[in-house]
Amino acid sequence: MKPKLAIWGASGHAMVVADIIRRCDEYHLAGFLDDVNPERRGSCFFGAPILGGREQLDELLQQNIRHIIFGFGNNDMRLQLAELVRKHGFKLATAIDPRAMIASDVPVGEGTVIKAGSVIDPGVRIGANVYIGAKTSIAHEATFEDGASMSAGADVGKCSIGRASFIGISATVKPGVNVGRRALIGAGAVVVRDIPDESVAYGVPARVHRKRDPEQQ
Repeated sequence: MKPKLAIWGASGHAMVVADIIRRCDEYHLAGFLDDVNPERRGSCFFGAPILGGREQLDELLQQNIRHIIFGFGNNDMRLQLAELVRKHGFKLATAIDPRAMIASDVPVGEGTVIKAGSVIDPGVRIGANVYIGAKTSIAHEATFEDGASMSAGADVGKCSIGRASFIGISATVKPGVNVGRRALIGAGAVVVRDIPDESVAYGVPARVHRKRDPEQQ
């Protein structure tokens, strides 16, 4: 019997994660958690029930649901909730679409989601609770720290992407560049120099325009 799994989140990101989980067929999808809309509890979403919010964690364990994966885009919140579910005794699942191409030596951290069409070269290191979008390319020996995310069509060279940083749609990060912690790279940007922690950068070439709001996703 396949282990039971719940997806934390019940919107577009969660649909993507659910589709990957079903394609891989390693878990039984027991349902979704929704902390934002408590009135949805008991309703059906993308073919599975909404189980409630975080108040249901102990009940999930009673139902032998011991694996959770996050289906939302807030990098900081994924990292925060990862600590919460571990303390409750859950294990974090990974979701790697079978249509992604990942070199055999690439370690992938728990809780990470990798979408279809991603190409990840040898020597890359992918941390925990990372989100890799569709049709992305990550060159050899690049590093993604925990909680980082990379949107569809982005291209990252041999570089380092910091903890909880965000790479926008179709952005390019040139080899040898370091993107700092919680940095935000805008859509279509071409990053040719290091980006400091907590910075918002965009343009061609990308320039730092401001510091990132501490509350910004």
